[in-house]
Amino acid sequence: MTDTPPSHPAPPDRPGLIAHEPGVPVIRSVNWAGTRALYAKEVRRFLKVQLQTIWGPSVTTLLYLLIFVLALGGAQRTVLGVPFADFVAPGLIAMAMIQATFANASFSLLSGKMQGTIVDYLMPPLSTGELILALVSAAVTRAVLVGLALWLVMALWPGVHVMPRHPWAILWFGLLGSAFVAFLGILTSVWAEKFDHSAAVTNFVIGPLSLLSGTFYAIDRLPPLFHAISHANPFFYVISGFRYGFLSAADTAVGRGAIILLAATVALGSLTYVVLKSGWRIKP
Repeated sequence: MTDTPPSHPAPPDRPGLIAHEPGVPVIRSVNWAGTRALYAKEVRRFLKVQLQTIWGPSVTTLLYLLIFVLALGGAQRTVLGVPFADFVAPGLIAMAMIQATFANASFSLLSGKMQGTIVDYLMPPLSTGELILALVSAAVTRAVLVGLALWLVMALWPGVHVMPRHPWAILWFGLLGSAFVAFLGILTSVWAEKFDHSAAVTNFVIGPLSLLSGTFYAIDRLPPLFHAISHANPFFYVISGFRYGFLSAADTAVGRGAIILLAATVALGSLTYVVLKSGWRIKP
């Protein structure tokens, strides 16, 4: 007796392929084909409405830049030794990436629950890790597209200088920060029972944390209490490190911020895996 699944010779038109009996699993490790298919589905979903998902947030963020620069002194005011416009531009890019990531990651599973199509995510031969990988990768892709669109426009904006000086910091804090928010979005979509719940997290958690993370100001000017609160905000490390990639200036030690962000992302990713694996609120 042998435990090896029965197989048949390869068809003449597909040499090298082993055809197993129907019903015999043939995925030995990672289901890359299935993961790519789900990733492509998620990317196509937000690209079909790119005026809303890519260009809308970009235009809104550019209005922030215009209003704050004009209202707060423009080139006459300096923060961290650089003109205010240069200081605020990278933070606005990071903030837009954070909000785009959460919007994408918090929609997929929740829409499946609301529309009764959650089975499309649970029935395919994808492990919990593969499902998370596809959803997080799609959300990060949307964040990167929003960030690139904003950077291209700001690079041409008169009086704004956003040329990269430390690409590693831009990639580390941009991608890792987006992944952190994507995990938070997936957890929100699992917990939420209707779109109002997701909107509440956006309005009362994501919005305040991103706006109060040093996007428009340097935290060294804050009172001690709010200075300590800012250091407890994970979005602060994302924006501060991302800004360092453009300005070589930051509100905190970049290396320390990179380690804290990595630890927070790993912890939140582990929690996301455990919650999805348990089937809480998504499996009958």
